[in-house]
Amino acid sequence: MTRTTEVEIYGQRYAIRGEAEEAYVRRLAGFVDGQMRHVAAGMSTATPSKLAVLAALNLAHQLFEAEKKRAQGEADVERRMTSIMESIEEQVSTSLFR
Repeated sequence: MTRTTEVEIYGQRYAIRGEAEEAYVRRLAGFVDGQMRHVAAGMSTATPSKLAVLAALNLAHQLFEAEKKRAQGEADVERRMTSIMESIEEQVSTSLFR
């Protein structure tokens, strides 16, 4: 069901339409608002559109870093699984010849 949720981001009101729960949309908007305010705190003056672009770049960076960590974790799990499987295979083949 499509619904509309009114949110405020950096002093601007937006009507967000979509399938997501209202609480989730508000959480996303609050996060984006926080990112924009964080960027604004480090600047003397900036337009809302410039802050939005800089906040989007920060969010993209966070996303890429999270994806990199996820991929590294996945590779670690794969290496560990391979090591365990090799160890099990060694134990099984050794016990067969006893």
